[in-house]
Amino acid sequence: MKEQINKIKEQALKDISAVEEIKTLNDVKVKYLGKKGELTSVLRGMGSLLPEERPIIGSLVNEVREEIEQAIKAKEEKFQEMELQEKLEKETIDITLPGTKIKRGSKHPVNRVIEEIEDLFVSMGYDVVSGPELETDEFCFERLNLPKGHPARDMQDSFYITKEYLLRTQTSAVQARTMLANTEKTPIRMICAGKTYRREDDATHSHQFGQVEGLVIDKKERNVSLADLKGTLEIFVKKLIGKNCELRFRPSYFPFTEPSYEVDVSCFKCGGKGCSLCKQTGWIEVLGAGIVHPHVLEMNGYNPELYGGFAFGTGLDRLAMFKYAIPDMRYLYTNDIRFLSQFDRKDEE
Repeated sequence: MKEQINKIKEQALKDISAVEEIKTLNDVKVKYLGKKGELTSVLRGMGSLLPEERPIIGSLVNEVREEIEQAIKAKEEKFQEMELQEKLEKETIDITLPGTKIKRGSKHPVNRVIEEIEDLFVSMGYDVVSGPELETDEFCFERLNLPKGHPARDMQDSFYITKEYLLRTQTSAVQARTMLANTEKTPIRMICAGKTYRREDDATHSHQFGQVEGLVIDKKERNVSLADLKGTLEIFVKKLIGKNCELRFRPSYFPFTEPSYEVDVSCFKCGGKGCSLCKQTGWIEVLGAGIVHPHVLEMNGYNPELYGGFAFGTGLDRLAMFKYAIPDMRYLYTNDIRFLSQFDRKDEE
């Protein structure tokens, strides 16, 4: 039986040495070491041996098995090395080749406008405040002098989630929250820029759009007046749209201010002469503003006999359209990199 085992070893090592591919090597492994392999057959025949011969033959079989396994392992490592070398040769990267240019993103025009507005008002002593986009009917309407059933609510086709919760239609809700939170009744100078939602969708409107609100509240003895509002808005408009713009105040109606005004700017395209942008009027409406309504002050914790102030609001998307001459508001939401990448150049100009 010793001779048989040694012959199996010699033949196995010879077969392993002759193998030229990994699949054939696996076949050889099964042939000699598998459950039905030649070495296993030898072990099955050990029952016919004398008791004193069995340990000797068993030990020899184990030695041969280990030798064959080592030879197979060495061959496998050789195949793996050859395979790796072949891959390295095929997949070699020429690092001297020019890299593939990746299109770089660009800051969104609305974000550019928001940052410019916030920087301006912070330099004027204002605080930047934020509030929830999912708002209650109380803060979105009632605390702004728009009780349930008020006809002015019809102007805002709202997205209600429940009877009391809706996506905010205006950032004015943050004004009410700011007044209520200011329990010490210190002066308020704040702006809030953010998303608002109404059921609109055409070239100049979107169901989602940006607004910026401003609010100033102080004691009446400090005489915060319409003149302060006008001066503030002049600085704002001239900085954002152009230093040659002029302002025009027209009486209007907003439930949360009294008196209320629509604020127009002279057309920056034609200089007030009349063109397609301003519909031949020479003016473009950009803002709503006014003196804070006494009822709004009262509902939000202020005595209207002792405190007063002004508020204003405008659409961020419209300002971006005016500033960058964008013809259709829907362009702002297509995320077309060809469109967005223009504004780096425009700001540099």
